[in-house]
Amino acid sequence: MDLLKRNRVLKIIQMLRQNTVHMQKPMVSIIIDRFGKNPFLILISCLLSLRAKDTATLPVCLKLFEQIKTPQDLLNIPQSELEQRIYTVGFYKKKAHTLHEVSRRLIEQYKGKVPSAVDELLKLPGVGQKTANLVMGEAFDIPAICVDIHVHRISNRLGLVNTKTPEETEVALKKILPKEYWIEWNRLLVMWGQNICVPISPYCSQCAVYELCSRVGVKNYR
Repeated sequence: MDLLKRNRVLKIIQMLRQNTVHMQKPMVSIIIDRFGKNPFLILISCLLSLRAKDTATLPVCLKLFEQIKTPQDLLNIPQSELEQRIYTVGFYKKKAHTLHEVSRRLIEQYKGKVPSAVDELLKLPGVGQKTANLVMGEAFDIPAICVDIHVHRISNRLGLVNTKTPEETEVALKKILPKEYWIEWNRLLVMWGQNICVPISPYCSQCAVYELCSRVGVKNYR
């Protein structure tokens, strides 16, 4: 059964590649295009995006990253000022505190560099498995499956996995998704989830992978 799912997921990847060409890239990809593969900026963007939409987070990141490039740069901004700068992403006080704590920890324990190991990333304040995996893949090109809300929802909706939590989804996807696609899976499903396979009433009539989708849990669609 896993082999059948693997063949199906490869077909889905090919079709999503073709049909996401003209969609806006995920936030992290835009940041990389603008500022390069700076692991610190990628990490900070992930922390700012927690419980916030990309449409709110991206403008904040682009403006902030024009000024900061390193942990010390960020610490040079007083926390009260940082709160004002990131106000629109929500939970701004907690996030400003977390960003300062992460910057201090990187300077004190990692010589100002973002570690390239999941176990070390998870020791940083505010960093969970999703963030650690995204940083591993996007900043260091180390295969990791970042299971955000889009990946968890769509992987289940497609019928590729049958899981209740992102952690379970990551484990299940690793069994059917070849390692060379681990990083790309998140990019593709973020774009698809933001434009076509939305949480409520997805655009099934416009979906390029409709014939390959089990539409698990879909009651209403457009």
